[in-house]
Parts: sequence; C-alpha cells; structure tokens
Amino acid sequence: MPEPRRLRQRLRHALALGLAALAVTASAGELVVGSKRFTESYILGEIVARTAAAAGEAQVSFKPGLGNTAIVYQALASGAIDAYPEYTGTIALEILRRPEARTLAEINAGLAPLGLAAGVPLGFSNSYGLAMREADAARLEVRTISDLARHPGLRLGLSQEFLGRRDGWPALKGAYALPFATPRGLDHGLAYEALAAGRIDVTDVYTTDAKIAGHGLRVLEDDRGFFPEYAAVLLYRADLPQRLPQTFAALRALEGTLPAARMRELNAAAEIGGEPFGAVAGRFVSSRAAPPPEASWAERFRRALAQDFWRLAGEHLLLVLASLAASVVAGVPLGRWAARSRLAGAPILATVGLLQTIPSLALLAALVAAYDAIGLLPALTALALYALLPIVRNTALGFGEVPRGLVGAGEALGLTPGQVLRSIEWPLALPSVLAGIRTSAVINVGTATVAAFIGAGGFGERIVAGLAVNDKALLLAGALPAAVLALLVEGAFAIGERIAVAPGLRARGVPGRRP
Repeated sequence: MPEPRRLRQRLRHALALGLAALAVTASAGELVVGSKRFTESYILGEIVARTAAAAGEAQVSFKPGLGNTAIVYQALASGAIDAYPEYTGTIALEILRRPEARTLAEINAGLAPLGLAAGVPLGFSNSYGLAMREADAARLEVRTISDLARHPGLRLGLSQEFLGRRDGWPALKGAYALPFATPRGLDHGLAYEALAAGRIDVTDVYTTDAKIAGHGLRVLEDDRGFFPEYAAVLLYRADLPQRLPQTFAALRALEGTLPAARMRELNAAAEIGGEPFGAVAGRFVSSRAAPPPEASWAERFRRALAQDFWRLAGEHLLLVLASLAASVVAGVPLGRWAARSRLAGAPILATVGLLQTIPSLALLAALVAAYDAIGLLPALTALALYALLPIVRNTALGFGEVPRGLVGAGEALGLTPGQVLRSIEWPLALPSVLAGIRTSAVINVGTATVAAFIGAGGFGERIVAGLAVNDKALLLAGALPAAVLALLVEGAFAIGERIAVAPGLRARGVPGRRP
C-alpha cells in the first residue's frame, strides 16, 4: 500500500477513535444532530434538530460546523452524533467509494453493514459546479467546463475539500483534460468575494448557493456529465427509527419540503440578509413563509453576540485557564533550571522557542493524531505548549538576575536551599515570572479561537462559522468578545501583580526597566 494512502487511513482511524472516545452513549431519549461547515449544512442541521425537538420525544442537541465530510462522517460512525444532512453523491463517492451507487436503495445496501442508513430526501439536489464571472465567461466564450481547456491562463481558486475529494478536482481535471496545475485552496465562504474582487477567475460552487445570482456568475455546463446527482438526504444511525419512532416520523415529514428554489431562499437569508442560521431554520419549521425585514448591522451583531454567549465564554475561559495552569506547573521549574544550569539552559530555551514557531493548525493536527482524539485534550495540550516560551524565558531571566551575593549571604546565615528560594530568590524573581505568565495568558486567549477547528468550543466557533459564510457580523461576534477577554485577563494580572509584588520590585518584570 502506498505510504500516502496508509497515512490517510491512519489519520482517519485516529479521528474515528477520538470521536468514539468523545461520544456520549445516547439513551433512548437523546438525539444529537451534526452539520458540516458551510451555510446550507448549518441551516439544514438546524431544521433537522428543531423538527426533532418539536416531536417532544427526545432531548435534542445540535453540534454545528463539525468540519468536512470525513470528520462529520466519523462522528456519525462513532456515535458522537446520530444524524446529519448529507448528499447522495457524497455518500456514494466519498463514504462508500462506490460511484455506481446512484439510488437510495443501492446506497442503503452499502450503508447497512456500517450500521447506517440514508433517507428523507428533502426535495432538492445540490451538485458541484464551476463558476466564472458572467462578463468574463461571455468575453472568453466559455459556456462549458470543456471550454476551460482553451484558456490555460485562467486563475482557479477551489475549496480545500473539493481539492481533495474523489469527485473533486483531481478526477475532474482528468475527465476534462484541463491544463491547470493544482489550484490554490481557499475557504468556500470566501471564494465568492475572491472571484468578485478579481483575485481568481474560476471557483467551485454548490448549485443552490445564494451568491451565484448576487455576484453575477455563470455556472459552467457539465457537458461530460462528470458530477453525479447530489440529492439532499438525512444520513443517520440505523437504529434511529426504532429508538425514537415519533422523532423519526417527524423527520420523515420533511421529505420533499425543500425544493431548490426554497433552499436558495434560505441560503440567501443567511448569506445575504445576515440572518442567523437558527432564525432561518426556525422560520421554516414554523412555516412562516414571509421573510423578515433585513436587520441593521447593529441588530445583526446584537443577535449574534447574545446567542450562546455564556456557554462560549465558559468554554473559552476553560481552555485559557486550564492550559495556562499546566504551562505554569511545567514552565516555572524549567525556567529556574535553565537559569541555574549552563548545560541545560540553552537546550531548554531552544526547545520552547521551537514550539512557538510551529503553526497552530499544524500542531493541533499532529496532536489529534497523537492522542487519537479531537476536542478538549489536544486543544489544551497545544495551548499549554504555546504558553511555555514566555513563562520559561521570563522565569529564567528573573532567577538569573538574582544577585549571587544575596544567595551567598543567605547560605552563610545558615538558610537551607528551600529557605533561600522562598525568602530571597522567589520574591526577587516574582515580577519577571508574573510578567511571563501574564504574556502567556493574553496570547492563549487569542490562540484558543483556533481550537474551534477541532471541536473544542469557545468564541472560535463563531469565527469559524463566520468564515464559512463570510458573515462579518458573526466574525465580529467571535473576535470582539475574545479581544475583550484578552483585555480583562491583562487587567486581572495587572491587579494581581500589584497585590503579590512589593512596590519596589514591580518594575523587575518589565524588560528595560528597573525599580
């Protein structure tokens, strides 16, 4: 087996084990619904969760924006979630690896050994396509995907998932003999703006995307019939109809209720109108067809900020404080060791400095594979490692600046090493140590937002969701609370330093200053 294939299988196995570890065994009265990380999936997931909750049989929870197909499918297979909206073409090609499976009966025959099932066709098909600005397509006489081969100078920008899918770029390039190198990857929610701004010329789209018409785009004809049908369905654990019969009956009632035009309207309400996903889904579930008036920016921000605010704040604080505590426990002894040992000092400082240079997403991915888990544990480990450098460096600086004469005087008076540490070294090094901890705490508040990419929660959830749909209000609703939290943490440490450190020693923690 080729090495890349073996590595992919190991990573998928790691994700599966991690999700299984995180999954809570569902009782007969519990249902967990998930979604992928793009507008339509957020809305459909909300619709499924609200419809299930309205049945009154189960305690329903919704886990939005879990990631791409591989991650959400592993969550379903491991039992971390019970159902999520999916598409028949994706199930056949990405999950079952059976491109010949086109009907629901053929798909369910492949899913049955996995303990899964697909059903409840919602009424629309959301296929992949390639799109260009209408003016450029008309000027270059590009009507079909085949026509792209005549224009090798066009700049392609494709979503990361499309670049790696079996039914994505590699197979499409081969089927149409397209003369392009591997295109640049970008988030699907940002592709439309990049296309409108002229930074790229062609991107992949979902055919129910609301922004296609809004940005004046031409969806190129799939003249060789490369893309299969992507009918929207519910992918669920096979025991769901027996475990929650009333709930599943309510979900079955969604069948055929979302024609393509209606789905485009819902997508437009979120992407163009700025309406929260939950409000869009709630309006659909309650059958209120009239769209609400467009909210002002202030109203959009207020609604986004209020939604799940305290839960996200608690998760963010947990990430910051727990990882900081681990960094302090490890970093302070390491810093003192580095200050006292010439042999160990350079390697210690070099190691913690190297950790700081690793990109945060790369470190998170490595830890997910190392722990065979996603969520809190790899996120806390990554944050603790990132916080080590300021703590170790400032601790080494603080203890290194303690006059050796004072230490010698204490020893001459008969003080034990522990008494010298407590009475002489620690009070003099404390300002510098606290300055390092303070810096690490503020850094961790910002870095913790990245933890949302592996399901660890916090204000990063809003930033991830905002990026998925290019919603500036939602981005601000995640970024501004994180910034305010950083200021509050900074202020809290400033107050704590004034309490813990004698006035004459406070300036020792600030580089370049002396009392």
